[in-house]
Amino acid sequence: MLAYLIRRLFAAAVMLVVIILVVFSIFFLVPKWAGVDIATSFVGKQADPHAVAAVREKLGLSDPIFVQVWHFFKGIFVGRTYSAGGDVTHCAAPCFGYSFRSEQSVWPVLTDRFPVTLGLALGAAVLWLVFGVAAGVLSALKRGSVWDRTAMVVALGGVSLPIYFTGLLSLAVFSYGLNWINGQYVPLDQSFSGWLGGMILPWITLAFLYAAMYARITRATMLEILGEDYIRTARAKGLKEQVVIGKHAMRSTMTPILTMLGMDLGALIGGAILTETTFSLPGLGQAVLTAIKNQDLPIILGVTLITSLAVLLANLVVDILYAVIDPRVRLS
Repeated sequence: MLAYLIRRLFAAAVMLVVIILVVFSIFFLVPKWAGVDIATSFVGKQADPHAVAAVREKLGLSDPIFVQVWHFFKGIFVGRTYSAGGDVTHCAAPCFGYSFRSEQSVWPVLTDRFPVTLGLALGAAVLWLVFGVAAGVLSALKRGSVWDRTAMVVALGGVSLPIYFTGLLSLAVFSYGLNWINGQYVPLDQSFSGWLGGMILPWITLAFLYAAMYARITRATMLEILGEDYIRTARAKGLKEQVVIGKHAMRSTMTPILTMLGMDLGALIGGAILTETTFSLPGLGQAVLTAIKNQDLPIILGVTLITSLAVLLANLVVDILYAVIDPRVRLS
């Protein structure tokens, strides 16, 4: 198990370096090849040429690309100083860039928005995992019943309806109409009950979409596994149905579920733009949407890196869980 973990950690570290190189190239090298002046995008098209030249010098955009990449890597661990003549700006470690539009480092913006998105993703994940898997298992065990058909119809509706529709509908019914739930976000450090009231509807909205997909995948996988020889052998040996389903069938069913969970959770932590916009949540999704409107390249770069890192870490956790559920994975 230890050797397996070391291999996965080493692979994750290498992949992280590759991700940083690719993302940096996309944001700084590809525009240069396309003839786009990055310094102009930082200060605006109507900026004075001297201001553009100062930003180009301050960011080191005239340096060779490998020098720029080295400065970016170095800034993550020890910080970075941007200087142009007598104008000096220090970005403390970890430095993921500096936004000259908002005149602040990217990292504080990310750390301020990240808890909101993390709470949204984790809360919704718990709901969709519990209710989606449970509905899929019951549908497989009661195949062809009224429950099975009803659950699959609801699941089809959940997959088909977009988030902004179900989100606005839930706000209109439960918040504005019935006044049962406060739809406004309240920071956790101010009021736990207010934070919980503001997160319930986003959780349910996201969970409804993902639980529908998980229910359909769980049902299909469970039906396939229930027809396997080792399940029939377990039943022939006189094992209780709860043991056959819970210990044998569910263990194999969880493999594709974990794969989906790792990808979905990682993507949501990166920023659930539609959900955060619908419910006015100040998370990473809102931050990157505002940055796109303002053409704030450092913020977009920072959120992209956080998104990639979240997906990478989620898949690392999934790999570890694979080894726990199925010991044969450790030998692969």
